[in-house]
Amino acid sequence: MILEQIVLASVLTGLMSLVSAGLMSLKILARVVPQLVSLSAGMLLATALLHLMPEALESGLGPHQFGWVFLAGLIGFFALEKLAILRHSHHHEGDGHEHHHGHDEHEAGPGGLLILVGDSIHNFADGLLIAAAFLTDPRLGWLTAVAVATHEIPQEIGDFIVLLNAGYSKRRAILYNLLAGMAAVLGGVLGYFALQIGRSWLPYVIAVAAASFVYIALADLVPDMQRQRKTPASLVQFALMGLGILVIALITQRVHLH
Repeated sequence: MILEQIVLASVLTGLMSLVSAGLMSLKILARVVPQLVSLSAGMLLATALLHLMPEALESGLGPHQFGWVFLAGLIGFFALEKLAILRHSHHHEGDGHEHHHGHDEHEAGPGGLLILVGDSIHNFADGLLIAAAFLTDPRLGWLTAVAVATHEIPQEIGDFIVLLNAGYSKRRAILYNLLAGMAAVLGGVLGYFALQIGRSWLPYVIAVAAASFVYIALADLVPDMQRQRKTPASLVQFALMGLGILVIALITQRVHLH
């Protein structure tokens, strides 16, 4: 049953983000991306700090071991993003921020290939993390899948609109995003079998998952939120971050995670 749940969570995560991107990439609805970013930041931080970190420590990692693995994870994600292998694109000309004309074409690069490759690698890694969480505790797996999905939605909206404005037809943009999203299923299945063989690696993968969520939230989402200087909009950001944290806390309380 664990493998079936991993596949289902990975598929639903990919499909939900893709469908949301397709619906919300309408010009008017695309403006909610900044609000989704704030909500996602709260959910990612809450999942990492309140659940993944304690789970890694309770699964056998000592505090010093955890510190080294977490630090290595942060530096590793920084290096991947520096090499343009890992992308967290949720910026486009219609997102309410000030972007120059032609921003989307510049972001897409030659044919948007970099976006699609980076998105596939990112989704594959998400699948691995989801598999590790399910093997630790199915309830933690679903919680991790929810956190992943909330981040994927604004990213997929940004990528989808960038590809459209770079010359891709809607059909091709949807198809390529769907294929990239399904990389999570491959990552989940391979992660299940690999971690079944090497169960001792589970706490390390959970620690890396925590590093991934913290890195995405603090290195990508929060700096984007800080561009907003107006007080009313900033208060909305705080409220949405708080809502994201509250949602994760309530989900955890309902399923009684450890």
